Amino acid sequence: MSRVLVDADACPVVRIVERVAKACGVPVTLLCDTNHVLTSDYSDVKVIGAGADAVDFALINLCRRGDVVVTQDYGVAALALGKGAYAIHQSGGLYTQDNIDQMLMERHLARKARMGKGKHHLKGPKKRTKEEDDAFETVFRKLLMQIAAENQPSEEN
Repeated sequence: MSRVLVDADACPVVRIVERVAKACGVPVTLLCDTNHVLTSDYSDVKVIGAGADAVDFALINLCRRGDVVVTQDYGVAALALGKGAYAIHQSGGLYTQDNIDQMLMERHLARKARMGKGKHHLKGPKKRTKEEDDAFETVFRKLLMQIAAENQPSEEN
């Protein structure tokens, strides 16, 4: 049975994930570090010790084929795809074997450009809109329904 694993540190779609997954009967595990402790009436919450990438490594260690990973981290998405899992960004974009290499390269080039300018700080994210939440929910719901359909036993005559 598939489950949803959420890189939940500062993830704006946690409640949407829980609501949709609960309606589909899919278990959810929220992973966060000690700086972002969460509570949930539905999800299993795993608090991981603080440390660079600690949550990412814990999520990937739990991840298995067929799971759905919700993350904005391209590296985590790439590792999840490598394990045969599905991966979705909080914007609703699906990570695939066809697009992940390009995303990783763009991330690398952007980081290089930032470092070359001597600027090491970034502006915070813009305020999330209802349209972004709706877009995520639509894609996430379709993904869970697709996985459920793929896992239905076929009726052969």
